[in-house]
Amino acid sequence: MNLDPSAGRARESGTRPNPPGFSGGAFTANTITLPLDVSYEVDLWGRVRRSVESARAQAQASQADYENILLTLKSDVAQNYFSLRYVDVDRGILRDNIELLKKALELTQVRHSGGVASGLDVSEAETLLATTQATYAGLGVQRAQFEHALAVLVGKPASEFSVPEKALILEPPAIPAGLPSDLLERRPDIAQAERLMASANAQIGVARAAFFPSLNLTGSAGYLSDDLLKLFNLSSTVWSVAAGASQPLYAGGRISANLVRARAAYDESVANYRQQVLVAFQEVEDGLSGLRVLEEQEAAQNKAVESSKRTFDISTSRYKEGLANFLEVIDAERTVLANAQESAQLRELRLLTTVQFIQALGGGWQESKIYSDSQAPANSSQPSH
Repeated sequence: MNLDPSAGRARESGTRPNPPGFSGGAFTANTITLPLDVSYEVDLWGRVRRSVESARAQAQASQADYENILLTLKSDVAQNYFSLRYVDVDRGILRDNIELLKKALELTQVRHSGGVASGLDVSEAETLLATTQATYAGLGVQRAQFEHALAVLVGKPASEFSVPEKALILEPPAIPAGLPSDLLERRPDIAQAERLMASANAQIGVARAAFFPSLNLTGSAGYLSDDLLKLFNLSSTVWSVAAGASQPLYAGGRISANLVRARAAYDESVANYRQQVLVAFQEVEDGLSGLRVLEEQEAAQNKAVESSKRTFDISTSRYKEGLANFLEVIDAERTVLANAQESAQLRELRLLTTVQFIQALGGGWQESKIYSDSQAPANSSQPSH
């Protein structure tokens, strides 16, 4: 529907060609029009309806793509934050270890002054302390990198963003048993693949409709006059109504080729959708099995930490009583440090795996949908052959 008002003034030639028996001189006239033009395509074969359906599915696919990017961003923020916190945990373990090593060095120096310990024991204690302090300082670089990555993810300059250091021990959330596979339907990438499949399906209907004639109705009504004051008089009204049909007779195989192409595009979208679903199931199963194994591994590692601490205490007591050399104490201390760091790393892996598992489920295990059922086209999963 269009409203196209116009006004003009023109002069006709006095020597223009005229029909036989008609003589007309030169004249100048005004032409003022105020038409309203309407056109309508009768959707007999569903071409317009299927085009709208395809466009709606494309819009929903774009929304799902946005949700997928947003979910990935949230996952990256969570993973970098947990990695940052477990650098803090690791540094906390090293700080505690440094304090123990300082006490061990003091003990060794006292024993050396009393002639009980050798200078080799003092040197070994100093070496282990310096090495641990160097490792502690080196973790500061790793922490800064995670902090800078978080700054980028939250949209701030790295120089203006900081996270106070805190050795935060976090417990991964409990995952409810019997999660329904329907949760995967709200994964943004699966929703996007399904909407693209629906759009390709609708395009088959558009390609099929090209074989049939199109029917167009047009109408025009308005006012035409040479005088603005008389424009809205009843005698100045004009109107027209027309109907037209168009039937393709020969297109060199273009219409048939377009239908073949549309069906091939639909088959491709179906294959992509199935592949995306299979990948989603794989990622969920990977997450479940990984969390189960990591939980068992961390429990066993925690026992190793407690056992190594007891070994260290026994070795220290034996060294104080002169029943063991300092090398035994150093080995026990190294074992405690290694086990404690391994335990912290396993906890970090559990958290990171939980984040990846939540991402694999599309954001968690609460029910939600990218689009409502009322927005989804009917029978979108059936090809329009």
